[in-house]
Amino acid sequence: MSNGILGASLLRGGVIPRFFRGARNPRFPRCSHTGSATFARDLRSIERVPGLQRWPAGDRLESILRSRNEAPMKSLREQTFRQCKKLRLELLGLCTAVLIAASSLAQEARSPGWVVIPVAEYRTLHSQAYPAEAEPETSPVQATLTRIDYAVHISGDLAKGRVELTVDVLKSGWVSVPIPAGLLVREARLDNKLVSLVPSSASKASAPLNAVLSHQGRSVLVLDIVLPVTSAAGTESITLPAANSGVTRASVDLPRQGVDVQVAGGLLSEKSEATANSRWVAYGQGNEPLTFTWRRKTEDHRTTQPLRSRGSLTELVSLGEDSTSIYAEVSVDIVQGVASDVRLQLPETVTVNQVLGAMVSDWQVLGGELVVTFLEPVQQSAKFVIYGETRLARDGQVSIPVLRLLKTERDTGGLAVEVLGAGEIKDLKTQGLEQADASDLSETVASRQSPSLAAFRFRSGEPSTVRALTVNVARYTQQAVLMANIEEARYQVLMSKEGKTLVQARYAVRNNQRNFMKITLPAGGVVWSASVSRKPVRPGQWPDGSLLLPLEKARGGEDAPPFVVEVVYLLRGTAWDDKGKTRLALPALDLPVSRTGLLLYYPPLFRVTAEPGSFRTEAYAGPTSPAFSPPPLPPPSTADSPVNGAEMGALHKELRDHKEEESTQALIDKFRAQSTAGRVTGILPIAIDFPALGPSAYLVSELTSEGQFPAADLNYQRDKKAGSR
Repeated sequence: MSNGILGASLLRGGVIPRFFRGARNPRFPRCSHTGSATFARDLRSIERVPGLQRWPAGDRLESILRSRNEAPMKSLREQTFRQCKKLRLELLGLCTAVLIAASSLAQEARSPGWVVIPVAEYRTLHSQAYPAEAEPETSPVQATLTRIDYAVHISGDLAKGRVELTVDVLKSGWVSVPIPAGLLVREARLDNKLVSLVPSSASKASAPLNAVLSHQGRSVLVLDIVLPVTSAAGTESITLPAANSGVTRASVDLPRQGVDVQVAGGLLSEKSEATANSRWVAYGQGNEPLTFTWRRKTEDHRTTQPLRSRGSLTELVSLGEDSTSIYAEVSVDIVQGVASDVRLQLPETVTVNQVLGAMVSDWQVLGGELVVTFLEPVQQSAKFVIYGETRLARDGQVSIPVLRLLKTERDTGGLAVEVLGAGEIKDLKTQGLEQADASDLSETVASRQSPSLAAFRFRSGEPSTVRALTVNVARYTQQAVLMANIEEARYQVLMSKEGKTLVQARYAVRNNQRNFMKITLPAGGVVWSASVSRKPVRPGQWPDGSLLLPLEKARGGEDAPPFVVEVVYLLRGTAWDDKGKTRLALPALDLPVSRTGLLLYYPPLFRVTAEPGSFRTEAYAGPTSPAFSPPPLPPPSTADSPVNGAEMGALHKELRDHKEEESTQALIDKFRAQSTAGRVTGILPIAIDFPALGPSAYLVSELTSEGQFPAADLNYQRDKKAGSR
C-alpha cells in the first residue's frame, strides 16, 4: 500500500483532518466537551490501524477527559485550555509517527512487478485490447427488385391481370422503387393498402412510375395491370416490359385451344390445355422483354401422307492398281410426306467408309442396303456424300459396282469410270446406261483429269430397270523416266606447265526425286570445296571413292527449279615440255548433261589447241541456265527523280512486294538448309575463288550421258615469240 493510498484512506476517514483542524472543526469548536468525546473516538480508530503501536498518551488523554467531565465546568475550563494546547503538540508528533510507519509499511508491501505508465498510453492499450465494434457498411443501393410474377388473362384485345413485385428495401427511410416501364397500372396495393405511384420526373408526363416505400425489409407490391394484344396476319402477341429483376415469371391464360405458342426473350417451361383454356408459364431474363406469340394451330397432314420422293445419284469409280475407290453424291427431293431415312442398294463387294451430310445422323449397312438416317424428318430435300472402296481385277474384264436409290419414283444421275495409272479402257458393255460427257454429270466428275475416263447417264424408265457396266481395262508397264537432270555444266580449268590442273565444276541441276548426285573425279583428284545452291556442304563418299552431294527437291505438283552444284578439285600430272599432247579428263556424273561449256586457262608461254573430238572450240558465250544468273539487285533509288503520286505508289508497292518475296525466299532457304541432311553438321569447307589467269580457250559439248568421263585432247607448243610480247 503506497503513501498516496494510505493518505487517501486517512483523509477519507476524516481522522487526520479532525486532529489538525482542532477548534476549527465545526463538530468541536474550541475543544469543547463534545469535541473531546469525538476526539477520543477518533483516537481509538487510529489505534486499530495495522502496524501501528499504541501511543502511551492515549491512556492519559482518557483519564484527563474523564476527570474533566467529573469536575465543575468553571474550574476545569482553564485547565482544559492548557491541556488542549499541549495536545496539539502531541498530536502533531503522533501524525508524524503514523505517516512514517505507513510509509515503511507501504515500502515493504509494494510488489516489484508494478509499472507506472501515463494515462494516454493506458487508454491506447485499453482500446487495442477491447476494440470498438465496427459499424456495418451501408448498401450501395437503396432497394432491389428481387422478383416479378405476372398472372395475365387474355380477353379479346386486352390482357388483364396482376403483377407481384417483390422488393427488398435496404435503406432506412423513404426509398423510391421503379415500376417496369410500359405497364398500364389500374391499382397498386401494399399489405392490402392502396399505394400511390409517382412519376420519376415531374417535367415529363410519360416518365416511368415509382413506388415510394418507407419500411426496411421485404415487401410485396401488387399491381393490377392491363396490356394491349397485338394482332397481325393471324398472329397475336403480348409483350411484358423489361425490368431489372433477378427472376421474372409469367403465367398467361388464353380461353382457347389448339394454338401454337412461341416465347421470345425467355424459356417456355410449361404448356397445358384444359377444357377450354390454354395455359403457358415462361421464365424470362430481367433485362429483356418477354414476348408471347400465338396463332391457331394448322393441321399438318404431311406426316400421315405416304412418302413420294425423287432422287439423284452421281457415282465415280476410280480403278487403281491395288484398290478401287468409290465416290457418290446423293440428292433426295421430297414430293409428299416426310422422310426419316434413305435407302440405297449396295453391292456385296463394296465397303462404305463414311457418309457425310448436314442432315445425316447415322448410317448402317443391313442386308445389302445402306440405310442413311436423318437428324429430323426431311420435308423438302437433303444431300449427302458416300465414300467407299472395293477390290476389283487389275486388268481385263471388270464388272463395275453400281449404287442405286430405293423407294423413289424417279432417280436420275450417272456413273463415271476412270483408270488410274498406266492403263486405258479398251472395251465396255452397258445395260440401262447411256453414254454422256463428263461435264454433264457433276463438277466433281468434270474436274477429273484422268486420260482414260468414261461417263454414262442413267436411262429413264421403270425403277426396276437393271443397270450394269462391264469394262475391259488394259494395263501397261510404266517406263522409267528422268527424275533429275543437269541442264548445263560449266567448267573453268587453270593449267600450269608443271602439270597441275585446278578445275571448278558447276552444274545446273533440276531434281524431283533424287536425294544425292554421284560425282566420280579423275584419278588423283583432290577435292578442295563443294557447295549446293551457293551454300558450302561436306560431300559423302561412296565405297568406290566417288563423291555424294545432297540435292534439293521440288514440291509435289510443281516444276523443279534449277539450282547450282559446285565442286573445286586439283589434279597433278606430268610437266609440260616444249611441245606435246595432254588429255584433260572431267568428272563422270550419274545424271545426263544436256550442254557443257569449258573455259580453259593455260600458261602464257604456250599455245594450246584442241583436237577434234567430243569438244569443239567456239567463241565464248555466257551460261544459258537461269541457275547461273547472279541474284537480282534491289531496285534503284528514286529519291532524286521527280515522280508523280501514282508512280510513287506503284514504286512503293513494287518495293514492298520485293521485300516480301525476299523474306519468303529467306525463310525457304533457311528451312531447306536445316532440313537437308549433311549441311549443318561438322566444320563446313571454305569457298574457293577461282584464279582466272592467262590466255583462255572456250570449248563446248552437248549430250553427255551418265557415267561417262568427258575429256578434251589438247596440243601445246612453246611460243618462241611469247617472251618478247
